[in-house]
Amino acid sequence: MVSLANGPFQCLTLSLLILPPILLTTYFLAAFPSPPEPLVIYPSLESLPKAHSSWEIYPEDFYQGGAYARFPYGKVRYWLIGPEDGKKVVLIHGLSIPAMVWKDVAPALASRGYRVLLYDLYGRGYSDAPSTTYSTALYTAQLALLMQHIKWDKAHVVGVSMGGAIAAAFTSQFPHLVEDRVVLIACAGMMDSSDLPRTAKFMSSPLVQTLTGSSLVRSYLQHLISSKGNTSLMVSAHVATEADNPEQHPLTGGGEAEATDPAKVFTTKEAGDGRIQEIVRIQSAHLPGYNAAVASSLRDGPIRGLTSAFADGDAWNNKRVVVIHGTKDNTVPYKYAARIKETIERAVGERNAGAVNVTVVTVEGGKHDLTVSHPKLVVDEISELFS
Repeated sequence: MVSLANGPFQCLTLSLLILPPILLTTYFLAAFPSPPEPLVIYPSLESLPKAHSSWEIYPEDFYQGGAYARFPYGKVRYWLIGPEDGKKVVLIHGLSIPAMVWKDVAPALASRGYRVLLYDLYGRGYSDAPSTTYSTALYTAQLALLMQHIKWDKAHVVGVSMGGAIAAAFTSQFPHLVEDRVVLIACAGMMDSSDLPRTAKFMSSPLVQTLTGSSLVRSYLQHLISSKGNTSLMVSAHVATEADNPEQHPLTGGGEAEATDPAKVFTTKEAGDGRIQEIVRIQSAHLPGYNAAVASSLRDGPIRGLTSAFADGDAWNNKRVVVIHGTKDNTVPYKYAARIKETIERAVGERNAGAVNVTVVTVEGGKHDLTVSHPKLVVDEISELFS
């Protein structure tokens, strides 16, 4: 009798002990989440003091016709040059160097009658750096919004390095915004991970970027830049040199590959008179969002993994494409020019039985900085294609 009487009592006691934590756990798990945090947007070169050397090297009015557009991911700096009734051409820069990389190409195209749109990608130059994943979609949406902002229905698209990959992805995702001519210069987008050095992968990791993005490290980099005696150190630490010996090039894992800036992977010492190298160093040291933007672009962006964009037969159908590539490009190896051509032609043939004209222009001895080292060749090829 005692056991029977105690049985229900014990069950009730046990239930009273167990139910409260279960109910509390259920409440907290089912509770409505907190509102999303606002997007953090880091400033651009515009934020630096007017006395800073950046305003001499790459001023806000580097090209005429400059303005800002405000989008959900921050302000974008753009320029429109050339006659308003000229054929519309968009120039897309690469991973680390802002729109100044077109300094010898854009004015020449404008003088030949083209209406040229240049702009800084998010996280570079005078465009803001949103704290987000720098995916292919971020870059293609940026251009689509910019074209809408300036009321362009269509344009010919030209991209260099990562900008070429963005151009290809843009053609695939927004074919209605792309005219029938596309130029891809030293084009990334189909790179194998094995062609990226271990150092670049390590330096672009989130942990390393957190450490190198600290105020202490950035203060140290700023000190190095302001020190006249540390020019060679900064070059080796932040800017890759396309050495004639591949074993000394960062892309092969040899030589002076240790750095805090993954941007060095796609920047060469041949790039101009030193101003381009300097602007890369300034961005790395003074812009809190720059290194993260470059690192995320390497990990998550259009440097690789875009085979599907080049294999979009519907998007490339009836297009004329010129692929310009140097045989000594140690950054995006020359082999990718042929791979891009084959991928596009195969896709158009299989899906549409249609027409596409892909021409590879080989620059013997050319390296990765073709818009700076061979601007006349680039301008002539663009003009011939668009004529």
